[in-house]
Amino acid sequence: MLINDALKNEIAQSVKKSLAEDIGDGDITASLNNDLSHAKAEIVCREKMVLCGRLWVDEIYNQLDPNFDIKWMFDDGDFIEKNTIIFEITGSTQNILSGERCALNFLQTLSATATITRQYVEQLKNLNCKVLDTRKTLPGLRLAQKYAVLCGGGTNHRIGLFDAILIKENHIISGGGIKNIIQKSKALHPKIPIEIEVETLIEVKEAIKAGADRLLLDNFSQEMLEKAYEINQSLNDRPKLLEASGDITLNNIRKIAETGVDFISVGALTKHISAIDLSMRFTK
Repeated sequence: MLINDALKNEIAQSVKKSLAEDIGDGDITASLNNDLSHAKAEIVCREKMVLCGRLWVDEIYNQLDPNFDIKWMFDDGDFIEKNTIIFEITGSTQNILSGERCALNFLQTLSATATITRQYVEQLKNLNCKVLDTRKTLPGLRLAQKYAVLCGGGTNHRIGLFDAILIKENHIISGGGIKNIIQKSKALHPKIPIEIEVETLIEVKEAIKAGADRLLLDNFSQEMLEKAYEINQSLNDRPKLLEASGDITLNNIRKIAETGVDFISVGALTKHISAIDLSMRFTK
């Protein structure tokens, strides 16, 4: 995902809301330092990380005061060692303090997603399998976390419900079964590839024969994944794309990829994150 207008708009709106909820009518503590015109501060990481969030930090301080000078030592997507200075900021003492928590919140959260994504991606080194994100994102930060996944080396799945077809269990139940729902999809959206969730090997065969383009193998065991791969190869001159999901961890993702699946979707990239340890300190 590129830095497009939709992401730029989300950044501006997210920053505006975060500043409003934190500062409200005014930062009464930082105002104690309003007699100190300028200061310099640096942000330091306290653990290894993959950086993500520069655009959000820049927007925060631009909305507070466009005269800030921010010097970044790294780009989004860069790996950074522990106890390293990430950026320096010079400007109004009061506004540096007022923007500190909002800036760190975005930087810690998005870098957390980028960092854990990089860890999953590294487990698949030399394998022809991609790590995907999901829609299990923090409310209001969909595009932000999708961008963070890209910074970590992962691949974006669909952005939302509007840009791809993914038929899941409840769609199948309410739509009259796998064959019926796929036929309806083809009739209504003939140019959009169809991905469908399957839970058994019987459903794998049914979905392939019904004309699905991609199969989401939900919570399949290692043995089931291997058999699904064999079925897919045997029933197709041009095999369907296979995606594994459910209970994916750093400990098992490589074994899952070795079954031959094309993609592995991991909700933990955006859902089970732990904020990166960062701190701001004034240097003058």
